[in-house]
Amino acid sequence: MNNKLRWAIGLTLLVILLGFTIWRVAFDSPTYLFLLRLYKDPVFLRETLQAWGWFAPAVFVVIQALQVILSPVPGEATGILGGFLFGLVLGFVYSTVGLTVGTMAAFWIGRWVGAPFVRRFVSDDVWARLGFIVEAEGAILAFIIYLIPGFPKDIVSYLFGISPMPAWVFVLVSTLGRMPGTWVLSAQGAKTAAGQYVQLALITAVVVAVVIPLYYYRHRILGWFRGRSETGNKA
Repeated sequence: MNNKLRWAIGLTLLVILLGFTIWRVAFDSPTYLFLLRLYKDPVFLRETLQAWGWFAPAVFVVIQALQVILSPVPGEATGILGGFLFGLVLGFVYSTVGLTVGTMAAFWIGRWVGAPFVRRFVSDDVWARLGFIVEAEGAILAFIIYLIPGFPKDIVSYLFGISPMPAWVFVLVSTLGRMPGTWVLSAQGAKTAAGQYVQLALITAVVVAVVIPLYYYRHRILGWFRGRSETGNKA
């Protein structure tokens, strides 16, 4: 994609965002307020999805996708909600579908608009730590980032979009990396809904025991990959 086309797409997105903001402020859109409440109020979201009956799974998948693209709320909240509403298996499936769709959408947006545009929406701190991703091709790196908690996975999806990684490789490894965490969140939601608090406590304890060391060493792990990337670029 040439630079003129990238800038045209970027400016178009900015105009849409500006128009949406004006519409929201000037008209205090009921639709916007409704969507905002869905994201901010988990109880209201649960009650709304339950009221929609058979249509609820489709709505939940869309919400999961949008929380990746727009990052309005932590994905953990909607992941637990999926298990609470639909049970372990279906909650896991619906969450995985929604997260995959949202992750791929962010990937392709990053690929379409290019590095100059994405760079403007990434903080200096995040770019300093994760900017090397735009030159990375490693499937293992993508898998590790999506597996370990603590990384800004939504922003990372945009960064991988401007990397040389093939789209099919990215969707495969990012989905596989998300699956353990998605399963745990769905299980926690399902156990809560069933009132199985002892099992919920056991699952939470095991997860905490595994996650804390990974979370603590996440920057060292990322630094190792960054060092390998820099060494490869110099070679």
